[in-house]
Amino acid sequence: MPKREDLKSILIIGSGPIIIGQACEFDYAGSQSLRSLREDGIETILINSNPATIMTDPSMADHVYLKPLTTKSIVEILKEHPQIDAVLPTMGGQTALNLCIEADEKGIWEDFDVKMIGVDIDAINITEDREKFRELMLEISVGMAPQATATSFLKGKEIAQEFGFPLVIRASYTLGGAGASIVYKPEDFDELLSRGLEISPIHEVMIDKAMMGWKEFELELLRDKNDNVVIICAIENMDPMGIHTGDSITVAPAMTLSDKTYQKMRDMAIHMMRSIGDFEGGCNVQFAVSPDEKEEIIAIEINPRVSRSSALASKATGYPIAKVATKLAIGYTLDELENQITKSTSALFEPTLDYVIVKIPRWNFDKFEGSDRTLGLQMKAVGEVMGIGRSFQEALHKATQSLEIKRNGLGADGKGYKNYDQIISKLTIPSWDRVFVIYDAIQMGIPLSRIHDITRIDMWFLKQYEELYQLEKEISQYTIASLSKDLLLEAKQKGFADRQIAHMLDCYESEVYNKRTALSINRVYKLVDTCAAEFKAMTPYYYSTFEAEVETAEGERYVENDSVVSDRKKIVVLGSGPNRIGQGIEFDYCCVHGVLAAAECGYETIMINCNPETVSTDFDTADKLYFEPVFWEHIYDIIRHEKPEGVIVQLGGQTALKLAEKLSKYGIKIIGTSFDSLDLAEDRGSFSELLKENDIPFPEFGVAETADEALQLADQLDFPLLVRPSYVLGGQGMKIVINKEELEEHVVDLLRKIPNNKLLLDHYLDGAIEAEADAICDGKDVYIIGIMEHIEPCGIHSGDSNATLPPFNLGEFVMQQIKDHTKNIALALNTVGLINIQFAIKDDKVYIIEANPRASRTVPFIAKAYKEPYVNYATKVMLGEKKVKDFDFKPELEGFAIKQPVFSFNKFPNVNKNLGPEMKSTGESILFIDSLKDDEFYELYGRRKMYLSK
Repeated sequence: MPKREDLKSILIIGSGPIIIGQACEFDYAGSQSLRSLREDGIETILINSNPATIMTDPSMADHVYLKPLTTKSIVEILKEHPQIDAVLPTMGGQTALNLCIEADEKGIWEDFDVKMIGVDIDAINITEDREKFRELMLEISVGMAPQATATSFLKGKEIAQEFGFPLVIRASYTLGGAGASIVYKPEDFDELLSRGLEISPIHEVMIDKAMMGWKEFELELLRDKNDNVVIICAIENMDPMGIHTGDSITVAPAMTLSDKTYQKMRDMAIHMMRSIGDFEGGCNVQFAVSPDEKEEIIAIEINPRVSRSSALASKATGYPIAKVATKLAIGYTLDELENQITKSTSALFEPTLDYVIVKIPRWNFDKFEGSDRTLGLQMKAVGEVMGIGRSFQEALHKATQSLEIKRNGLGADGKGYKNYDQIISKLTIPSWDRVFVIYDAIQMGIPLSRIHDITRIDMWFLKQYEELYQLEKEISQYTIASLSKDLLLEAKQKGFADRQIAHMLDCYESEVYNKRTALSINRVYKLVDTCAAEFKAMTPYYYSTFEAEVETAEGERYVENDSVVSDRKKIVVLGSGPNRIGQGIEFDYCCVHGVLAAAECGYETIMINCNPETVSTDFDTADKLYFEPVFWEHIYDIIRHEKPEGVIVQLGGQTALKLAEKLSKYGIKIIGTSFDSLDLAEDRGSFSELLKENDIPFPEFGVAETADEALQLADQLDFPLLVRPSYVLGGQGMKIVINKEELEEHVVDLLRKIPNNKLLLDHYLDGAIEAEADAICDGKDVYIIGIMEHIEPCGIHSGDSNATLPPFNLGEFVMQQIKDHTKNIALALNTVGLINIQFAIKDDKVYIIEANPRASRTVPFIAKAYKEPYVNYATKVMLGEKKVKDFDFKPELEGFAIKQPVFSFNKFPNVNKNLGPEMKSTGESILFIDSLKDDEFYELYGRRKMYLSK
């Protein structure tokens, strides 16, 4: 049966601002869903308050509403669009589901005759109400851990007395494990029970007997209205039970399950999905398995919607779960849909992986001083990376190289821990860097059995680590000259980077690179084809690996490479890697627009990125996707293979920008602003000279490399001082200090964390107003796309400030200075493409804080507010296809747009919530107001100084 004919217009609810526990995986799901509906000629109406995402781009839906996610907004949209037939709430995470349920309870869907598709409210209620879910599981003979529900403090105490410790407390109806905790000791129970009851919107908690040390697995399923069910992916958590899956290292396919247990788990998952309700779409099921021969399985939970794991599973398998789930929601069946990868087989199939994927979360604890860094049931990661390899070891190395935490992979970089007590402590209490510490423990000689006893990580994974260390030990006995081809090939096949091998051999990275090139040990590229090459794939989605040469009967030697290079002119766009505070989804938006603009100019587009949550790594965004670390060695090999016209670095945040120097050094063309100009803007000394030459004021500053130099500078500059390291993003390490003791303490701390870095000391303009401008420049003309004024005073990071577009109280004289300075700086830096400049305004004088000749966090916000595709325009300028004067700029905005930061402090209850020069927000929303008399503006303006900290 084809799609339903009664669905002509559908409302999709987005997930709102990015928070810990709900990130851009829902932007990816929503974007796929919108495209899927449009393919079928269905009108799409979207509500989402997040301006940084591709999902809210005007090109994605027929009508986009950047409104707060409230039932009031829903009613306004339904009144404006009485033609809406149905609502699809499963693409926007828990936020969309909760809003949909609230609207249902208020009778809104019934009032407007809107059907809910893709989900069954009863199914959600069963899965969220842990007591009902438990009863159902017992009814269908699916085992669960002993658990009970408490709706009061007294009841919770009674349950604890009955079960004994350790216990798990989980709050009902929350996201990302909010309110969940493991309680080991009775004295901690009261406080954690109270917190769980408070966080749950229905003040209910489920108390489970903790299954510590059991293994954890997830299955991703799809089901259609004819009850066809396919299992897309089985994911194994390397970390045992007790750590939220969003904070766990996960591996696909499952590595340590016997086939018999896997089949049993499949049957249980299908049985569970069918029993919770009658719905069509995606579903995620989590299980715990006992770590013994019995392999006893118990169910943990089931989510009847697309989830964080379904984005990962889509990228891991090449099967677009959100896209297919949307088709199922509008009435198609799996056997009617084509496999998006092969285009010749049906979607009623289960992907086969002839490779391994490893996902590692990315944390940002450094932004939350005093935060509890241990991992548990409440998710704390802000993003994730995925590595694809032919073996677990290769995928693990690629994932660690993608994290961008100044590590080159596992071991062999001189950065491991050497202190026995510290290693044991980090293994005992799960920490964010345990993935590296396991290697350090093996290197120190701690037996695998001891590591297993402490961590409960399966012995299979630990043996994989041990093999890597044995190989490092063996290679370290050689020199670059005496190392054999076989050993070098083995090291590359196991994922070791050239610079790690150089560390083992005590030589330069370039020597390792030259040797492997001379020995024909080159990367080859393999297709992610969903069917282990059984059918021809049409999708250019690649990962790299190393293979031994094959010799034909004629004596010809070759290595098979799936990536065929065309003779078209090509452009590489470097992605922004894992999401983190200071570099989020806004750069993914920029990269996607850059790719689309380059395609419009006739280029073959090549995307390199390693973030599984994003639209840029969707297999049909660019002409070719290389799912690889944004890490020099991988990028250079792709560039040598593809021979592009050039590389776009200014759309991928600091990740891509940091590679500009290497690209320039190796003679690879940077599209747009040159490396020299990018470097000049980052180098405070040279940049200040440029400002002086152009008569542009800036706060007095100095550069120090030691604490002594900083203290001497303080005498010249006067306190308060703003201290910061150079070449960082998101205000990392920035602080305002008011005396010499604070200055010395902060400088010593910074130089310990970021050795050999130059520190910049600026006289802080106390009480100044902060503003920023974004512009497009072609080297001759400059067009300012937007000027924003921050509601908070200067000193709070721009990413944490509420900012208004256009400014609300800057006079004509100040505005003219901002415009003049922006144009002069853009031209003086020879900018080609985008530039962002930040200003401090004091006594009607405009000072320059900094200039960044690249895409900034605010560009998507301005593009959405003014309804203009600025990144598209800027990319065409970078490519030399267009000049600024070729565009007909017509910004449309009545009233004001306010960029409002959103924080995830609830994940770190004991952290100082004051704001300062270091960015702490995880996302943002957009608020439109008609005038400055609006109550919400008054409230923001009234609170503007409340959180300012040093």
